[in-house]
Amino acid sequence: MSPDRHSESVENYLKTIFLLAERWEGSVGVSALAERLGVSSPSASGMVRKLVEAGLVDHARYAGITLTPSGRESALAVVRRHRLIEMFLVTELDLAWDEVHEEAEALEHAVSDRLLDRIDDRLGHPRYDPHGDPIPGRDGRMPEVRARRLPELKFGEGGELVRVDDTDPEVLRYLDAHDVRLGDRVDLLTRKPFDGPFVVRLRRGDAADRTAADAEEEWGPSLARALWVGADEPA
Repeated sequence: MSPDRHSESVENYLKTIFLLAERWEGSVGVSALAERLGVSSPSASGMVRKLVEAGLVDHARYAGITLTPSGRESALAVVRRHRLIEMFLVTELDLAWDEVHEEAEALEHAVSDRLLDRIDDRLGHPRYDPHGDPIPGRDGRMPEVRARRLPELKFGEGGELVRVDDTDPEVLRYLDAHDVRLGDRVDLLTRKPFDGPFVVRLRRGDAADRTAADAEEEWGPSLARALWVGADEPA
């Protein structure tokens, strides 16, 4: 059974707290929450107090924000709607992967549970969205993603590109322009000095429409942090 729905503002806060905790594996600070939502810190603090009163989050003094069980359940429901909508827009309506995030942001609050279940059935119950993000199941269970951000790899490690941060469409457009796709093999070779770019070997898939199969690329820190690699073995 789906949890009770909240206002669009509350849903956005719960989802954002979940996503920040998912990305950084810990509690979430008010300043990070405010920055991600594009609001002032006082505004974010005020909403967090309301969420605490509603039993949706915990926030101890000088500590981060964490979702309560009911808050997590509600957040997962929003995340599920968002990621299924993104998958539908890409696979059924042929939108590009850099176009669907904003559309899903609006539609996730309007789609009914019945329609969402039909979308899920139509898509064959996908486990991951177009950016490699896991899609919570109807029971709230989250598929596992065994991956690390590219900068967390040691030199010589590599694996399949399994996930891309979708918050910056410029990153997605850059990857498209340079023919980098989920499923490609990425090996971290080295890093240029003075916090320079990461040097990687990119091994593209063998689809007929691909450019040169293997290439050495230099990716800046912000791009590298947006990429998750399923590390498996030294290159």
